[in-house]
Amino acid sequence: MKQRVHQIELFIKYPHDVQMDWFKRLIVSAKDTEFGKLHDFKNIKNYEQFIRQVPTRDYEGLKPYIDRMMMGEQNILWGSEVRWFAKSSGTTSDKSKFIPLSQESMEECHFKGGKDMLAIYCNNYPETRIFSGKGLTLGGSHQINVKSGNTWFGDLSAIIMEHLPVWVEYMRTPDLNIALMSEWESKLERIAHHTIDEDVTNLAGVPSWMLILIQRILEIKGTDNLLDVWPNLELFMHGGVSFTPYLDQYKKLIPSDQMHYLETYNASEGFFGIQDQSDSSEMLLMLDYGIFYEFIPAEFSHLENPPVVWLQDVEKDVNYVMLITTNAGMWRYQIGDVIRFTSIHPYRIKISGRTRHYINTFGEELIVDNADKALAVACEKTGAIIREYTAGPVFMESDTNGGHEWLIEFEKKPESLGYFGEMLDNALKTLNSDYEAKRYKNLTLRMPIIRSMETGTFYNWMKNRGKLGGQNKVPRLANDRKYLEEILEMIEVLTD
Repeated sequence: MKQRVHQIELFIKYPHDVQMDWFKRLIVSAKDTEFGKLHDFKNIKNYEQFIRQVPTRDYEGLKPYIDRMMMGEQNILWGSEVRWFAKSSGTTSDKSKFIPLSQESMEECHFKGGKDMLAIYCNNYPETRIFSGKGLTLGGSHQINVKSGNTWFGDLSAIIMEHLPVWVEYMRTPDLNIALMSEWESKLERIAHHTIDEDVTNLAGVPSWMLILIQRILEIKGTDNLLDVWPNLELFMHGGVSFTPYLDQYKKLIPSDQMHYLETYNASEGFFGIQDQSDSSEMLLMLDYGIFYEFIPAEFSHLENPPVVWLQDVEKDVNYVMLITTNAGMWRYQIGDVIRFTSIHPYRIKISGRTRHYINTFGEELIVDNADKALAVACEKTGAIIREYTAGPVFMESDTNGGHEWLIEFEKKPESLGYFGEMLDNALKTLNSDYEAKRYKNLTLRMPIIRSMETGTFYNWMKNRGKLGGQNKVPRLANDRKYLEEILEMIEVLTD
């Protein structure tokens, strides 16, 4: 671990050299693939040629190649054998995506990221006793791809668990046959009963789903303090969604100053960032995982040919849409995330939101980062605690102006929803000048509408959509009313 920390310090010191080295290695590795021949990789000598010869793509742009790979064809996007695909429903559409996983991407990126989380944590907390007990990872499941007998797909977390070395089984819980169960609710119940008497020292997973498991375990044990169940618990490694709405709930259930939270930025496409400082949730951009990064300023992302920069040209506090080129053949792929650099010496980032997760119906350009921060302020002012939320527009009518509607499931409700709405509105004005301008004298936007949802509303909605599981997240913001109407219709049906 000390050796790895030294390697991390090296890419912090020489970030551009490391990234350019990976750029060259990726081009050379794929020069004889079908994609490499089509884009003349053999004659690409520098980054400028690369951006001229290889256009940026979203998933639909790479899908024809991936479809062939899933049928067993090789040497299409990447030179080595690709047999596994990470299934990702994402939060941008209902359609599944299948991300190729090469041996290199699993070992040099996903496995390496998992080991680096522990290396960084142990470097920050050398007195840790994390290895004296077991780790509980709440992941997904996998199944054989019915289209081909020699390719498989599944949730990334499940694929990783399937490929971990045998010795890791002695350090984790529950048993693999339980961890990879497909039926989500049965799996949660089995995990709760199987792990309740283990000495769990660390957790890993998506905050929302882990919270459901924790609450079930507490219910079985008849306590409201998770340390009564796992007294040596000291770390939760989390990612997938912002932790801000969940932090107060975790502090309530795990009331200890010795409990640590480590944020990660990983997706089916790659492992990108790890929180490397104990006093800040900013994440270090991991530069030696076989990924070459590029960035589109978010304000230009709607253009047909937007400006693209690589690492040496980024600026602090600018929202960027991230492009990745990976050691699994995802070439100049727009992953759908928006990030901003909080530091460039070294390169540290925060996730701002998703390219399709925003509200901009009235020119307010509200992103998830604004929403999370404003809700945190409103909770602090009112004493409320939020479990889940989603929001969307209320469209203008002939006699009324527009607005935003927020469906919020509270762990602890505020005394007044009206006052909570005022605090949320004021915080959004402070955080977002476009929102503030549209709210001026209620000319374009009226006060936000806050609706308190019954406990379990979002869980039932996700269940109805077939979206239960560690890889799925509640969509926070939408530029239409699709999610709002689905939830409100579901509630009405239940009421009837």
